[in-house]
Amino acid sequence: MTTRTEATFFPPIPEAQRWLQGVEFPADRPLLNLAQAAPADPPPPAMRRAMAELIEVPSSHLYGPVLGHGDLRAALAEDWARHYGGTVEAAQVGITAGCNQAFAATLSALTTEGDEVIVPTPWYFNHKMWMDMSGVVAVPLPTDDTLIPDPEAARALITPRTKAISIVTPNNPAGVEYPAETLSALFDLCRETGIRLIVDETYRDFATHTGAPHDLLARPDWADTLIQLYSFSKAYRLTGHRVGAVIGDAELLHQIEKFQDTVAICAPSLGQKAALHGLQTLAQWKAEQRDEILARRAALAEAFAPLEVKGWRLKGLGAYFAYVEHPFAMGAADLAPLLVREAGVLILPATMFTPPEDPSGDRHFRIAFANAGAESLRALCTRLAALDLPPLQPL
Repeated sequence: MTTRTEATFFPPIPEAQRWLQGVEFPADRPLLNLAQAAPADPPPPAMRRAMAELIEVPSSHLYGPVLGHGDLRAALAEDWARHYGGTVEAAQVGITAGCNQAFAATLSALTTEGDEVIVPTPWYFNHKMWMDMSGVVAVPLPTDDTLIPDPEAARALITPRTKAISIVTPNNPAGVEYPAETLSALFDLCRETGIRLIVDETYRDFATHTGAPHDLLARPDWADTLIQLYSFSKAYRLTGHRVGAVIGDAELLHQIEKFQDTVAICAPSLGQKAALHGLQTLAQWKAEQRDEILARRAALAEAFAPLEVKGWRLKGLGAYFAYVEHPFAMGAADLAPLLVREAGVLILPATMFTPPEDPSGDRHFRIAFANAGAESLRALCTRLAALDLPPLQPL
């Protein structure tokens, strides 16, 4: 009998770390680790000072309300309504122990074993892992050469067991921002067919546009269809404090409350207080972080020219990620550990983001560039361009 955890694959980040074992990197060519997207720096000094003071507050160490502290729920509702030009109530916001838990809780409230969720490929691996462990069928929705899903292709995949379409925008792993018209069409499709649209907007604070990416929250009865997920980890570097959010129908959150109480009881109290501090005082700092990510995005785009000459293609670029097509006969799954040894580069093969039967996985890599400066990104492109491997032969 297969256990729940045996139903899925080993987490890609720890798997990739194994490729480093026994490999020595010379001082003049250190490892370029662009495998993981998590911020490498701690929260900003102002937040750390506030957290140091909060340590002395007794409630920072206690259980809080299962769906989150009321002041944080209200503040995020206000922030969300202002950003999207819609109406959000505090009762429509639930705080979770990270955004991955927000996704797991949402699926637990929507699905049972054998149900289906449509997911554009390439997909975020932790979402796929949770579906595997829950007995939920991840139905792949192939994307086109721009890595954007086609709503009509999604329509063709809907069956009586379909409960939701789940997307990430700005996307992990592809880096693309889904156009407002795509989101609108997916919302209309879900509303028409009576399923939910789950939109993970973990990376929304680093998008190329400053305004609302869609108008879905301004739609009448949006909560009957739309569920939004968010993470404070990326925006405020609170990765170790595990604070995420679900924005959706209050009755759905009542069901999520069962999951939350059983798995985590509540999100960490100190992290929630820090997230509230960030919402209330760090708008300018967050804008500066966005500018830095956009500068790194531009640096990678500029540095990519030598790779284009060698047949590489930059197919997606945004937020924390680039999605690139390589020109070699060897597949990405075999190339990835070879790149560690031959180029001192750690990036993830797209086989970690695609179904096993999808040949596109072996043609692509994800590059997580958010922690790399311009010099490192130039070094990355220089090292990859220097690879001398058999090319893919044209059909």
